[in-house]
Amino acid sequence: MSKGGSADVAAGRWHRRSFLAAAAVAGILSAGLAPAAQARPEAPTQAGSSVLGVGSTYVGLAMQQWVSDAQVRGIDVNYTPSGSPNGLNRFAGRTVDFAGTEAEFSSLGESDPVTRGYQYVPDIAGAVAIMYNVQDSAGRQVDYLHLSRSTVARIFIGAITHWDDQAIIDDNAAANLRLPHEPIKVVYRSGQSGTTALFYDFVANTEPSGFQNWVAGHQLPTNHRIIEIPADFAPLTHGVGDSAGMAQFVAGSAGLWSIGYDEFGYALSFGANAAWIQNAAGRWVLPYAENISAALESAALRPDLSQELSGVYSSTNAIAYPISAYSYIVTACAPAADRSTCQGNYDDAGTAKTMTDFLDYIACDGQVPAARMGYSPLPPLLSQEVINSIGRMNGTAAPKQLSPENCSNPRFHGSLGEGAGAPEDPFAGLDPNGSGAGNTGQQTNTTGGGADQAAAADASATTESAGAGRGGVDAVGGGSGEYRDADPASYKGEGGAGLGRWPMVTLLGLLAAPPLGGSLWSLRRRARLR
Repeated sequence: MSKGGSADVAAGRWHRRSFLAAAAVAGILSAGLAPAAQARPEAPTQAGSSVLGVGSTYVGLAMQQWVSDAQVRGIDVNYTPSGSPNGLNRFAGRTVDFAGTEAEFSSLGESDPVTRGYQYVPDIAGAVAIMYNVQDSAGRQVDYLHLSRSTVARIFIGAITHWDDQAIIDDNAAANLRLPHEPIKVVYRSGQSGTTALFYDFVANTEPSGFQNWVAGHQLPTNHRIIEIPADFAPLTHGVGDSAGMAQFVAGSAGLWSIGYDEFGYALSFGANAAWIQNAAGRWVLPYAENISAALESAALRPDLSQELSGVYSSTNAIAYPISAYSYIVTACAPAADRSTCQGNYDDAGTAKTMTDFLDYIACDGQVPAARMGYSPLPPLLSQEVINSIGRMNGTAAPKQLSPENCSNPRFHGSLGEGAGAPEDPFAGLDPNGSGAGNTGQQTNTTGGGADQAAAADASATTESAGAGRGGVDAVGGGSGEYRDADPASYKGEGGAGLGRWPMVTLLGLLAAPPLGGSLWSLRRRARLR
């Protein structure tokens, strides 16, 4: 058998099993079964009012699990995934109690200020997967496609239009992949979308001049992020209204020759193939929890906890997945000295009580199943920020300081949770002659390269700098407590300061330890294509 034929067969075996197993797990989670690692739910001591949230579909799978768990606990919360911009608009219009979003209010491009008080609260880490449906020249389904960051960006601005483009051939030369001269059916989110904003931020950063020419040539707005693609907009040839619809279309028979962008959990749930993306370190990666976490070590947080991701796109961490990002929950908040946007809490005390209980659940127990759903759990500093947000919401101090003793988030216990590890790169060990791959395999025994270890070694210096209030930014992906200069360098370390009586060095030591969470694939033999 030829090298290309072997590549198809061997890669197909592990990849199909991977997605089927993960899809089964996702199905169990979506049915509302709480993972065994979570504590027995206890009903709140005081009844709250029913609350409604709308917004992001990127966080939709996590919200579905969280709402199910919350209702079992007696927390009356509901959520409708209708898109981040819709969530922001409805929150601003006071027709819902909270919003889920990956976009900020400034992304809406509207001049009218938001009159309702609000705060951004990072609630989970995720990643945009590049899903595809393609066959090779012999008519065999391809499920090991590798794409460089540049190739991805150029496809979505129309610079690459056919599957046999030389850039795609070069990216897959190690497997001797040959694709037919079929037009690429580029699938996009119709309507306004936070996932669209995240993805085209990556495109703009990766191919800046090509992106600018594309925007100018199609008269797209330049005063805010790209949150909406016009209908029937060449080269984007098929619009889909939400994340589930995107994954379902690409995975189905009608999606042959298509490619789209979606939060990774939907690829797992619908059995859609996700491309291996080459990061800035030259490694090929999929968006599993360990890869998301590694990339978000380079995320910068502004004073309002909104994110700046240019460092993520160019992260040289060996296992970083470059299209990773946090999602936010937007809530009301009482006037606070450190949050100019906090202008008033919920009018109804019952609503505030329900939101308090829901946020408390998200901070810890809600992070337990993250990796199995296609996300990554928050680092400890951001779990603490969720708790801090409860204080801002109610005009009080943070109700508690999180620790390994009172928080089930696996990040507090040296792990990313079950399902965090990525499968072996099927190109590992192949002759990279002409491919540029040169990959020796995923290092699945780490959660963030050597960043946590380096942070632990330098704990005293970084903590001292943070205590001095320098313009630093937390290494929020690693959760290591490391502070770095960055632009915008304005996250002052509220999360680290909130550790209270728990010594920073103890937490650093816990986080520097190798993850204890098992991987669905960690015991499998290394897949080699011959």
